[in-house]
Amino acid sequence: MTIGDLRHRITLQKLTTIINENGFESDVWQDYKTVWAAVSNLTGREYYQAAAIQAEKTVKFLIRNIEDLDTSMRILFKDKQFNITTIDNMKYENEHLEIKALEVDSSG
Repeated sequence: MTIGDLRHRITLQKLTTIINENGFESDVWQDYKTVWAAVSNLTGREYYQAAAIQAEKTVKFLIRNIEDLDTSMRILFKDKQFNITTIDNMKYENEHLEIKALEVDSSG
């Protein structure tokens, strides 16, 4: 992978609980980090495996390593939301993470 492959900006968000002006707790998505990423669709065997479980809208994001990233977070990319399904530490080298995320349906 070359540095030019990381050419898309994505925003990682965390679900946090805040207290609103009326004193009630409310869950909101807050921006956590904005990073550079390589973005690609699933191809070949990965695509057919995803189709078997109705997860065709899965997208792969490749980013530099972030220690505290987990599957409770989500990704914003090109005005779309993606729920993180898996995080793979590439070759256990702690340099890059491959994230597979499922696009959230805009109808709710």
